[in-house]
Amino acid sequence: MSHNDLRQEFRRQAEAVSAVVTPVADPAEAFARAARLTAEQGGACLAAPGWEADELASLKAACEREGLELITQGLRERAGEFHTGLTRAQWGVAETGTIVVNSASEELRLASMLSEVHVALLTAANLRADLFALEQELNSTLADAPGYLAFISGPSRTGDIELVLTLGAHGPRQLHILLLEEGS
Repeated sequence: MSHNDLRQEFRRQAEAVSAVVTPVADPAEAFARAARLTAEQGGACLAAPGWEADELASLKAACEREGLELITQGLRERAGEFHTGLTRAQWGVAETGTIVVNSASEELRLASMLSEVHVALLTAANLRADLFALEQELNSTLADAPGYLAFISGPSRTGDIELVLTLGAHGPRQLHILLLEEGS
């Protein structure tokens, strides 16, 4: 499968499970989109643990432009305050539209599970056709147990006995995947 086919299949499958996939040219564009989305939805706080210092400077500037508070640690104490959680996804699985997030840190788990909106930055070069194509990377990551990998396919969803589907009952109402193009 060509890389372009992988991107198209990933997008098709992710959108089938109610995720929003948007290509971005660089991390600065991703940070600006995450901050704008938060502000447009009435959020006041964006949680972004685990980013490098140079990336945080760009993210902080994007949040300041939108009038948002940025928090990077202490998320347990701030649970319920942050609207958006911004994380990096290590891989994407085209067959299912799933992102894989190495969530070894509790801060990353909280950002991706307790926010109203989860925004994940995924490098397009890290797309794989299926889980079999991801086997070596998963084995390598899991060799250093204990670890925590989150396989996320769309926003949180649950159904009741009458088969009424509800998004966001036990986690984010929305999942936005910002697909970073190669070379970035």
